Amino acid sequence: MANLYRDTGIVLRVQKLGEADRIITLLTQKHGKVRAVAKGVRRTSSRFGARLEPFGHVDVQFYPGRSLDVVTQVETLDAFHVKLVDDYSRYTAGCAVLETADRLTAEEGEPALRLYLLVTGALRALAAGERDGSLVLDAFLMRAMSIAGWAPAVDECARCGEPGPHRAFNVQAGGVVCANCRPAGSATPSAETLRLLIALLHGEWDVVDALPVGARRDASGLVAAHLQWHMERQLRSLPLVERTARPVDG
Repeated sequence: MANLYRDTGIVLRVQKLGEADRIITLLTQKHGKVRAVAKGVRRTSSRFGARLEPFGHVDVQFYPGRSLDVVTQVETLDAFHVKLVDDYSRYTAGCAVLETADRLTAEEGEPALRLYLLVTGALRALAAGERDGSLVLDAFLMRAMSIAGWAPAVDECARCGEPGPHRAFNVQAGGVVCANCRPAGSATPSAETLRLLIALLHGEWDVVDALPVGARRDASGLVAAHLQWHMERQLRSLPLVERTARPVDG
């Protein structure tokens, strides 16, 4: 059993395999994306089936297999799903976090520490319920795109680099654009919406909280459009996210 290895990870998704098994996809701290078989977890007698559900933050032991590794031990570190499943806004935002992380890590076994830490932090913030779920999601998406090299330009013109602020935003051009570089059909979001994008990218939550609620929906639309332009396909979970500001837990 010398080939056994351990890692911590977030369960991104699960798939049925046969009558009792599942394929578990995790984003791990040291090994990036890992797909592994969890044998017998669909049986009621399974020792760790409930620990291998989406949103689970777990410590896992694997045995390398020919095509898929095999889960041999699991310990729960954070059961984020407990705080998310009964809150539609936070649950759907969390689903979008998991789906985005899955899409951004196409290659299995490639280290993705920054994304792992980002996903873990986003789920922890959603579970805490101290901020609006859609804001946590948009901050995650902005930073995830930055890790992937896709972050929209928000401080300077995406085409010529002229320092902002600029009033136009064009997804195909790469973000905000100056008057000279503005393509036809560019959006003209409010100054508050653009300030919100900057604050979300840099984690300036005091600025985020001070901006009007009306800017959030416009900012979310720009973030989603930019993300899906680069992914070249729509995230299934993103249209389900509730974008109306709601009270957070006190």
